[in-house]
Amino acid sequence: MIVGIAIIAAFVAAVIQRITGLGFVLVLLGPVVLLYGPVEGVTIGVLLALVAALSAIPLVWRRIEWRRAWWLIWPGLIAAPFGALLVRLLPEPALLLLIAGMAYFALVAGWIPALSTSLRGRPGAVVAGSAAGFMHVASGLSGPPLAAYAVGDKWEQRRFASSVQVIFAVFSFVSVALRGLPQSPVADLWLLVAATVGGILIGTILSRHVSPRIARIAMLAIAWAGATVVLVRGILALWT
Repeated sequence: MIVGIAIIAAFVAAVIQRITGLGFVLVLLGPVVLLYGPVEGVTIGVLLALVAALSAIPLVWRRIEWRRAWWLIWPGLIAAPFGALLVRLLPEPALLLLIAGMAYFALVAGWIPALSTSLRGRPGAVVAGSAAGFMHVASGLSGPPLAAYAVGDKWEQRRFASSVQVIFAVFSFVSVALRGLPQSPVADLWLLVAATVGGILIGTILSRHVSPRIARIAMLAIAWAGATVVLVRGILALWT
């Protein structure tokens, strides 16, 4: 039952990721954290994010801007170990609240104009990349600072959505290296990987027919629900 729900969540998240370029972990995070707990859930999330990004890169290869991506990657590599340290130090209730807080930030960051306007040029890339690397290891949610930088620096949407797959792949690989592999049964993990790859492939087909706006609405609805449930679980955990 648990792995079945997780498979559905991974598939839907991958479809949305392929159509919009973002949102894989944002959609997946709520279900896997509720099913597996904050540590194992996020570890599974970043592993599947690596699979999703590696599956998408060959499909968008020609639009990737490697130099701009690198200026976001290297600051994130420096900040990533601090995210791993935070995860090791916090108890489970605090981790749940941290994950919920980062999910809410991911959902509202696009409505904060000052955030985007302050992230421009290479100084903005260093700040955004550092925040993204830290957040990716801690929660898998590196998209908001990267998207804010793309808006502030006027990065063309399709090229950003393509280039960010490389950033997600690097940050996910580092996250797996720092956090370790999930402890769930290997057979279950392979099913989740297959669902993720299948979602990317189906999303490629659907992207020709489904509006990114519709996919984004679905992503936001699922993400808000997931973040709220994780928050409630964290609050309840503090009382037990």
